[in-house]
Amino acid sequence: MFSGIVEEYATLVALVKDQENIHFTFKCSFVNELKIDQSVSHNGVCLTVVSMTEDTYTVTAMKETLERSNLGLLAVGDKVNVERSMMMNGRLDGHIVQGHVDQTATCIDIKDADGSWYFTFRYAFDKEMAKRGYFTVDKGSVTVNGVSLTVCNPTEDTFQVAIIPYTYEHTNFHTFKIGSVINLEFDIIGKYVSRMIQLN
Repeated sequence: MFSGIVEEYATLVALVKDQENIHFTFKCSFVNELKIDQSVSHNGVCLTVVSMTEDTYTVTAMKETLERSNLGLLAVGDKVNVERSMMMNGRLDGHIVQGHVDQTATCIDIKDADGSWYFTFRYAFDKEMAKRGYFTVDKGSVTVNGVSLTVCNPTEDTFQVAIIPYTYEHTNFHTFKIGSVINLEFDIIGKYVSRMIQLN
């Protein structure tokens, strides 16, 4: 379980394909605080630490994860948003993020807002999935590459988010351009509410 408050971005230093899996090796500032079997969110995808060196750690993504997320598009040198699992004795500064990416979306517009930025994303809309909570609502929560954000101006298949300078600089948002593919996790509360309505 995560909060969507990204700690920093890690740099991908190696990747190794192993049949249908890919082993990703990252470097970040808190490597020496990690341990084997620990969960870490990578661009919003919960992955388990499987091995470590003095200054790197490795996680493994299986086929379904690679197909549902943007991790399969990564190349050595890319920056990935990382967050360790949420501590239950602290404040929930973002929202409840599972680390289970629902699908990808594409950046279709970036607007400079005099020091902040507005990013617009388009995702594949499916009416049946929307009935199960896979959609965005105005002022609702959404997770983009692991970052907990507030939705602005949603349409059937697009939404916008406002990014302040701190978030822009301390996450991989500063690497986004038109056409960038991002990971999207819809709000779990919306999914539960939608399911409850369906069952009544």
